[in-house]
Amino acid sequence: MKNKRVLITGATGLIGKEIVKQCHDEGIKVNYLTTSKAKLSVDDDYRGFLWNPAKGEIDKSCLEGVDAIINLVGASISKRWTPSYKKEILESRTKSSELLQHTIRFNNFTIQHVVSASAIGIYPSNLTKYYDEETDETSGSFLGEVVEAWEAAVDGFKDLGSKLTKIRIGLVLAEDGGALPEIVKPVRIGAGAAFGSGEQWQSWIHIKDLAQIFLHTLTNGLEGVYNGVAPNPVTNNELTKSVAEVLQKPLILPNIPKFAMKLALGEMHILLFESQRVCAKKIEDKGFQFRFANLKPALEDLLL
Repeated sequence: MKNKRVLITGATGLIGKEIVKQCHDEGIKVNYLTTSKAKLSVDDDYRGFLWNPAKGEIDKSCLEGVDAIINLVGASISKRWTPSYKKEILESRTKSSELLQHTIRFNNFTIQHVVSASAIGIYPSNLTKYYDEETDETSGSFLGEVVEAWEAAVDGFKDLGSKLTKIRIGLVLAEDGGALPEIVKPVRIGAGAAFGSGEQWQSWIHIKDLAQIFLHTLTNGLEGVYNGVAPNPVTNNELTKSVAEVLQKPLILPNIPKFAMKLALGEMHILLFESQRVCAKKIEDKGFQFRFANLKPALEDLLL
């Protein structure tokens, strides 16, 4: 992979930053796309280019010398889901893929491999089923619809002759972003509690492992769908309890009822109550070794 150059969309986000770091550790040079002039860098191994998918604008030189694309772009799902923001969540994922495909086709670029983010939200919420990549049931929720449209949009890269990989990402645990700091805040002040019954499954992954999965599929030329989750999912009760144990804080409050979170968060409250127990065996069978296969060591690494 040395001397390779990849184009990363969403490189300045939570997952993108970790992937950039690991690319540089492996000697892979990075081009990245951003909507912000303030985020442009001109280093040879980290070079920024402007785009605006909503307006169909892109600096096509971002693709020069690029062997592969890591596609992470998408508006955050952890802001209140107003009708206009729901549209942005969807279109930020589909229009960006369409713009890249149009640019590749129109300028005759050859991209060997595209590794795109996706999400386990495509699987229906269920307390007992165990989902692997062969599951063909899809969730009827808003998130399910978004992921279906997102995966359909990135399928267009195959028509351009590129290998295509989709990583269905679970609950990403990171020190300074995503869900974990929000879970930790109430626990630190002794006000932690599980949500609803607490029996809903949380298929989590340490951010370092997730970034490594993207690079593993790229360096090994793996195609198809892979779940980006650790091998040992836990219930919401177990997650909350483990955070409290690692922080040495008591859990004394009753579980937080669903109606209270619906009042606080609106439709977005389903993020806390959806249950997807998701299997990591397929990526393990392709030689991937998790650094953090179990929750407690992952939390200790991030919180202590």
